[in-house]
Amino acid sequence: MDRHGRPDEAPQPAESPGSPKLGLTRRRFLQGAGATMAGAALLRVGPLKTEAGQHDVATGKGIKRFPPTGQKINLKVNATEHEVEITPETTLLQVLREKLDLTGSKEVCDRGSCGACTVMVDGEAVNSCMMLAIDCIGREVVTIEGLADGDRLDPVQQAFVDHDASQCGYCIPGFIISARVLLNHNPAPDREQIKQGLCGNICRCAAYVRIFDAVEAAAAKEAAS
Repeated sequence: MDRHGRPDEAPQPAESPGSPKLGLTRRRFLQGAGATMAGAALLRVGPLKTEAGQHDVATGKGIKRFPPTGQKINLKVNATEHEVEITPETTLLQVLREKLDLTGSKEVCDRGSCGACTVMVDGEAVNSCMMLAIDCIGREVVTIEGLADGDRLDPVQQAFVDHDASQCGYCIPGFIISARVLLNHNPAPDREQIKQGLCGNICRCAAYVRIFDAVEAAAAKEAAS
């Protein structure tokens, strides 16, 4: 009792340095906010399968899901429709070489830096080792095998033959495709423009001079025809 007859207040224990603090702390606020956001995200995520219990079918550019076990898709290569079964990580180059037996496109670096695997997709030169096959659905793919018209070679192909523009020849399909794309966009390139147009292709045999000569000859022949 104090001197006024009121009971003394119970003594409060001293707070130790390691004891937890009561009330809202920054850590507890962040933990609670994180849990709330995670729960909301889970509520927004739809089911991974359709109502029938099957994965969505890959049919076009609007694909939302793709089963990791594989799926059949249609690819248009050299003006022909092909049905192939692929997994999500299958590259266009793998489809061309392993499933369609179009082996003109070569796998060398597998990093998109040598150009030996170059093909045309919708008229543009791309490294097929770096492009997923699923991204080619609904697009036009042309390989070195698709340039010739029957037994008649494309002017770029013929110019490479006439100028002996190769040694081992392993990289040449990629060079020819890149040159074809260059001439489609610029029918009369000068020497420097040819070098720029083929800068993504590497010839380890260093036949560059004859390659540039062949592209110049192809451009001149097409201009005269």
